[in-house]
Amino acid sequence: MGEKSKKGGCCGWILVLIVAGAAAAAIVVLVMKKHNGSSPGAAPVPGPPGSPVKKYEDALKTAMQFFDIQKSGKLANNKISWRGDSAVKDGSPAKLDLSKGMYDAGDHMKFNFPMAYTATVLSWAILEYGDQMKVVNQLEPAQDSLKWITDYLINCHPKDNVLYIQVGDPDADHKCWDRPEDMTESRPLIQINATVPGTEVAAETAAAMAAASLVFKSDSTYSSDLLKHAKQLFTFADKFRGSYSENIPEVATYYNSTGYGDELLWAAGWLYHATGDQTYYDYAMGKNADSFGNFGNPTWFSWDNKLAGTQVLLSRVSFFNSKANSDTLQEYRKTAEAVMCGLLPKSPTATSSRTDSGLIWVSEWNALQHPVASAFLAVVYSDYMLTSRTAKITCNGNAYTPSDLRKFATSQADYVLGDNPSKMSFLVGYGDKYPQYVHHRGASIPKDAKTGCKDGWKYLDSTKPNPNVATGALVGGPFHNETYIDSRNNSMQGEPTTYNSAVIVGLLSGLVTTSSVVQSFT
Repeated sequence: MGEKSKKGGCCGWILVLIVAGAAAAAIVVLVMKKHNGSSPGAAPVPGPPGSPVKKYEDALKTAMQFFDIQKSGKLANNKISWRGDSAVKDGSPAKLDLSKGMYDAGDHMKFNFPMAYTATVLSWAILEYGDQMKVVNQLEPAQDSLKWITDYLINCHPKDNVLYIQVGDPDADHKCWDRPEDMTESRPLIQINATVPGTEVAAETAAAMAAASLVFKSDSTYSSDLLKHAKQLFTFADKFRGSYSENIPEVATYYNSTGYGDELLWAAGWLYHATGDQTYYDYAMGKNADSFGNFGNPTWFSWDNKLAGTQVLLSRVSFFNSKANSDTLQEYRKTAEAVMCGLLPKSPTATSSRTDSGLIWVSEWNALQHPVASAFLAVVYSDYMLTSRTAKITCNGNAYTPSDLRKFATSQADYVLGDNPSKMSFLVGYGDKYPQYVHHRGASIPKDAKTGCKDGWKYLDSTKPNPNVATGALVGGPFHNETYIDSRNNSMQGEPTTYNSAVIVGLLSGLVTTSSVVQSFT
């Protein structure tokens, strides 16, 4: 009898453990559903990076090279045969070394507002897709290019409330057509400070440094230095509020800001990811969100407007941090989903801002910026959904999956790479047909030519293709009727920008293969 009781007790405990285990598993599933959106029908979480897609691998390797073409200063390990040292004395009027950084476009200006955005987006791409970049040997080049910018940005910030935001005089610069190695025109500096504030450029620079501090976290000294500058600049941006393009009217001709609220939220979001400091989270969720969040109204992600990027970035918190939850955080995510719904071509709320072939098209100038940036956000959001096992988003009652978002992103990338009515790649150096007359001084002038400021204009007007290929340049792109005029004088369509390179690198890195994204950048 005693033996029977002992055996029966053992079976009973086994049964209790089985029931308890099943209950615990059910709780885990419920918690995942509540916080990560995991639901029946969700696609499996991708594993480590798989085999790369050849066309995106080739395109990514091509796109990455434009950063080397745009580098200023004394070039280390120069990979571009027709480039050399340039602007090595930049910053000397203020006794600063501002020789590094990158030229903005086809000219020789350093505009820090879009350059800092370039660094933020490139950092974001590395943080989300560094493992995929590594598969195709592009992680180190991406990090090197990023550091070339952040080294410069650190030197632009010599005091807590002083930030140099421009090198060069655009009026003088644009009166010349010369190689950067040969330029002799004046290189004046513009700064913002407590008396002449520029919130949007200070906040964007803070965002860039905070994001980059995560990229370089294995180098604790450099990462800490970046984070120190990021915190100081955010405080400066927030305490001394004012638009840089209102306080310094001459900058508005080229990079006019439409407001600084988006940059404050964007910087707070990046500082929260970099530090885990609740103060930055509260900043983005409190009265500043009420003032600047523009919830429920989808916007286009660009060097000027960071709201859509902020909404996707803070959605990451909603997807992966079960402890962070608030009505405002859900507003960020809902608006991010509204952005996605606007991009999906079959959605009831799909934007009509497209060409007949389906390319997102918003602006004549630099038309490709918006579709590529939008596609980058779409692939990031789709990967958040996949990694968190979120099966769908709903657009006015219609359900769409992560694969729908990836399909949209792929369509925009493929258009850029040649699947368009012109059968032309807008990424210079990729494919058999791409622009030959890119509006870019260095590319248009032979390396051994001896030209000054004025006598180089003959190369702008030359009927011969550029002697140097601006490999990796993403040109402005097509008109709404999908035509492209390949003329060196056509800067509207034919001038590449460094910030375009950041978004195309981000997009291609997300498409080159598949893998789950990390749930925390730290």
